[in-house]
Amino acid sequence: MKKGFKSLIMLLIAACIFFSSVTVGNADDGSEKGYTYNYDYWGDIQYSPDAYSTVGVYTSVELKLDKGFNNATGMYVHGDTVYICDTGNNRIVKLQRTNTNTFELVRIIEYINGDIDVKTLSGPTDICVPEDGYLYICDKGNNRILKLDNDLNYVMEFTKPMDATFDQSTAFLPNKLEVDGAGRVYCIADNVNKGMIKYESDGTFMGFYGASEVTYDWTDYLWKKFATKAQRLALKSFVPTEYDNLYMDSEGFIFACTTNVTEAGIDNGTDAPIRRLNLMGKDILIENGNFNVIGDIYWGDAGGYKGSSLMTDITALDNGIYFALDKVRGRIFGYDTQGNLLYAFGGNGNLAGCFKLPSAIEHIGKQLIVLDSQNASITIFNPTEYASLIYKAIEEYDAGDYDASGATWQQVKALNGNYDLAYIGIGRALMRQGKYKEAMSYFKLKWDERNYSKAFKQYRKEWVEDHMGFIVAIFILIFILPMLTRKIKAIKHKIDVAKIFQD
Repeated sequence: MKKGFKSLIMLLIAACIFFSSVTVGNADDGSEKGYTYNYDYWGDIQYSPDAYSTVGVYTSVELKLDKGFNNATGMYVHGDTVYICDTGNNRIVKLQRTNTNTFELVRIIEYINGDIDVKTLSGPTDICVPEDGYLYICDKGNNRILKLDNDLNYVMEFTKPMDATFDQSTAFLPNKLEVDGAGRVYCIADNVNKGMIKYESDGTFMGFYGASEVTYDWTDYLWKKFATKAQRLALKSFVPTEYDNLYMDSEGFIFACTTNVTEAGIDNGTDAPIRRLNLMGKDILIENGNFNVIGDIYWGDAGGYKGSSLMTDITALDNGIYFALDKVRGRIFGYDTQGNLLYAFGGNGNLAGCFKLPSAIEHIGKQLIVLDSQNASITIFNPTEYASLIYKAIEEYDAGDYDASGATWQQVKALNGNYDLAYIGIGRALMRQGKYKEAMSYFKLKWDERNYSKAFKQYRKEWVEDHMGFIVAIFILIFILPMLTRKIKAIKHKIDVAKIFQD
């Protein structure tokens, strides 16, 4: 009897293991792998279907280069053309995307034509190719920014500003740059913490742009007040932080990111790793999400690093969605225009879709390209159905097609029932359709107080308008009728006590 009971228990355990393994094997949506995730209202990690799938990892072998990338640090996309700054090899590699999965080598940029003394590149770190087709190159080792035409003929160069506001004892080391439609150059240079260096199209130095606010600790400030001169010299100065990278979006605003942040600064909100700068250099980044735009909100020791995310580059799609690249944990964070985290994915390692030391991110359409300087490769990502539906829902809403947007968010919710933004997206679409009560229920489910308040305000207004007759009747019954009754009783009382009626 006892032996038979043990056998029954073993059979039940084996059945449970078998069916659970079958369930896991069929769940190929990314949620079991833990590759793509988000945070809910409470800050808990919610795994989701993969937003992007890896098309391929391309090294010098696949790209048919004569030698591998050496500390490649910069990348730029112009149409279907990809420029990669192969910094350690003193060259720029120009590639052409011929289809979704194929890139062909166009040329290697090493030498410059024209009337110029130094005709070779030295440690190029970034390149920008605006609509006019000119090439702007951060030729860092030669302390200059080059402007070349498409045939690599020398046009002009931007050098160290000879201005009192620029420390003349500091070498000019241009690291990253962007160029606007008028030919103005915005440059991030090493050892310059006053913001980006801004040049007019003719090379005139126009000052500094987008200087970050000075951050400091109050305890250090108080300590400096009472410290000796030697102690004060030993303390760090309160200076603005330097930027690491920049990207000009389709509206002409500049996204900037910095790794010069501290855990304390991230916690108290004084450090902003990502900014969006207007023409005046003021930060206009919208952060209406549950959490600030900081990447990971929990900082374990994933990837062998303990601390906040360090954003080394950023890119933005035409629909306003932008992606920040964390160089320490190899993760990509996608945000919408309101600062909501859409999804995060990636990691450190040798697997496809993971990185060793990512240094740059770009996009062609909605396809993402990540440059890994340590792995000497580029990784291509395509959006999955899940991400494509999210994009479609957002774009439909922005276009004013609220019915279609709500229906698309329903499809997203079907793929990921834990996705807060799907519920909020449905609620926003309903609110735009005037269905305020239904919208309130979706906002309430995901604790969206801001949109719930908006929907409730409109629902209250609508209810009052629809019930105005009833409200007036109640008002008459409660206030006017008692007043009339009292008035009638007073008149009756006067009549009753009048002498004319007492004779």
